Amino acid sequence: MAADKTRIAEQFIQSIPHARALGMSIEEIGDGYARIAMPYDPRLIGDPQTGVIHGGAVSALMDTCGGACVMSHPDAPGGTATIDLRIDYMRAARPGQTILAEARCTHITRTVAFVRATAFDDDRENPVATATGAFTVEQPR
Repeated sequence: MAADKTRIAEQFIQSIPHARALGMSIEEIGDGYARIAMPYDPRLIGDPQTGVIHGGAVSALMDTCGGACVMSHPDAPGGTATIDLRIDYMRAARPGQTILAEARCTHITRTVAFVRATAFDDDRENPVATATGAFTVEQPR
């Protein structure tokens, strides 16, 4: 069952056009946890003077990672959608570095999953951003 959910989550991520366009790839997933990488890409620069990746790309990464961790949770029978996502940006990601997001489902009910996520580059001690979110728990039809 866990392997099926991993495969489904990977297919889901690859079916999202913006996830493909941003180069996202799942590094690890399972039982309410996901880690997704987004490589540095000059097309995603928000400030040409500094080479810093746009916050919208970081937001999309954290949202996608949150959804993937919900889909991998043993008590989540199906898909998910974002209800609410609050992101606190701590600092700019360093130009040239891959940004990673890690998300963990901290609580799940029959209809809502609650998630905490962190985005970071090579400096794991100083996050780029943190997030809390609520996601739907889709029931089987």
